[in-house]
Amino acid sequence: MSRFWILIPLLCWRALAADPPTLDEAIGHLYNFNFRATQEALDRIIASDPKAPLPYAFRAAGYLFSELDRMGTLEGEFLSGDDWAYDKKKKAPDPAVRALFQKALQDTETRGEAALKANPNDKDALFAMTISQGVTADYMALIDKRQFGSLSPTKRSNNYAQRLLKLDPKFYDAYLTTGVSEYMLGSLPFFVRWFVHFDNVDGSKQKGIDRLEMVSREGHFFRPFSKILLGIIALREKRPRDAQRLLAELAHDFPANPLFRKELAKVSAKLR
Repeated sequence: MSRFWILIPLLCWRALAADPPTLDEAIGHLYNFNFRATQEALDRIIASDPKAPLPYAFRAAGYLFSELDRMGTLEGEFLSGDDWAYDKKKKAPDPAVRALFQKALQDTETRGEAALKANPNDKDALFAMTISQGVTADYMALIDKRQFGSLSPTKRSNNYAQRLLKLDPKFYDAYLTTGVSEYMLGSLPFFVRWFVHFDNVDGSKQKGIDRLEMVSREGHFFRPFSKILLGIIALREKRPRDAQRLLAELAHDFPANPLFRKELAKVSAKLR
């Protein structure tokens, strides 16, 4: 009997060691731009619950961010103006990553639709569908350069986010999608805006910024992402000190991410 009790701590330790990582850990790797660790963590999470749609949505986001980083697109986005010199050095999309990205989207939508058919008020499924349509729009706009084509998945992402917020107004991460929709629609030329309609979206750039700032304070998974978007907006709107503050926070929270340090150094140098 005494030998049995000696073995219990070892058995417990092995059980704990076998536990999958959390989504927070996987997404922490993502914001540190450790894309291999992100996908490895998501693989273990998915293996523990293959029917849950949300990890697949973040898997798609991981592939998107890895391509944006490899191609230098995010660095270009931080630059002010639309005729970026960086575009001259732009790399071509990787077809293998595109295939993995599309498979992750398909996996998200298959499981998300099944979950919503069983329970239309499944908040995780609505959030997963919000993400999958959002990253689809980002891929189309930022990698394929199909800005107007990306409006359709952006609209679908907004619709899922609006459904989620009706169920839970404190699901703060969903405000990132509605905030982006507000700012994007408000940035379109008037004659284009006339033909584009998003549910519960006025096309107010300030309202979009206000919602992104809410996510930067109250959000969970998207708190860092909202700061990235706010930093890009601040630079484009000639508010470098706001961008400096946001980049300093991101560099502090994710020290392994070289992009945040690099962009912070650029902005700080211009402010000297």
